[in-house]
Amino acid sequence: MFSSLVGLFTFFLVLLSIVLSAIKIVQEYERGVVFRLGRFAGVRGPGLIILIPFIERMVKVDQRVVTLDVPTQECITRDNVTVKVNAVVYFFVLDPQKAIINVEDYRRATYQIGQTTLRSVLGQHELDDLLARRERINQELQRIIDEATEPWGIKVNLVEVKDVELPAGMQRAMARQAEAERERRAKIIHAEGEYTAAQQLAEAARIITEAPGAMQLRYLQTLTEIAVEHNSTIIFPLPLEFLDAFKRILTPTPPAAVLPPMPATTAAPPPAPPAPPVPPGPFPTEG
Repeated sequence: MFSSLVGLFTFFLVLLSIVLSAIKIVQEYERGVVFRLGRFAGVRGPGLIILIPFIERMVKVDQRVVTLDVPTQECITRDNVTVKVNAVVYFFVLDPQKAIINVEDYRRATYQIGQTTLRSVLGQHELDDLLARRERINQELQRIIDEATEPWGIKVNLVEVKDVELPAGMQRAMARQAEAERERRAKIIHAEGEYTAAQQLAEAARIITEAPGAMQLRYLQTLTEIAVEHNSTIIFPLPLEFLDAFKRILTPTPPAAVLPPMPATTAAPPPAPPAPPVPPGPFPTEG
């Protein structure tokens, strides 16, 4: 009697384990790839999945976005500058069938593709492109990695270059270059300001020249501004024309030079007119 009860209990226990092994629950973000006797039988889920015991087997695939960190890679740019770059790759499983059947470990495969592609793409660009046009490099990385992982059912959403580490010597050289560029811009701005100020001063001088009383008004305004400061010394400017007038008064005028008289010259008499010619003819004879 006892042995029969033990056998019955064992039977129910084995039957329960078989039933439980046939019942699977797949989450909303998962899909189940089912194999029947080793052959692909379809993708199921989410929800309750019932399998044929000992005949069917299911592999779950997570379809959420995966964040994959690409470790620091030492790359040589196109202009022969050694840099250390790391990146991050965002991807998800688009086709669970391909992710299980076409590749052994899609995560590790995507990780290796990200490393090799990062070194290859950065080797085709110069350092200035890496620093100034990073968005274009990110798009190129995303396109290449997405094309490489498409047969595995992987969709790459985004690739971002996180950090670019430059050698210390290159950092100092770039700092000097940036400082020289700022000095050049400062000198250009200062020269443009001087040029504009000179133009304004020339225009002001022209206006004051056209209106003689404007200079006197400007003198009076300057005196008013000086008086506000409570200064003990007041400088009153004089026009330069006053100094020129005093200079003419104090400077003696040199006497005019007297030229010696010119000697008188006698004119030669005019030549005598020529004698008139004698007409030809018979001469008179004596009788």
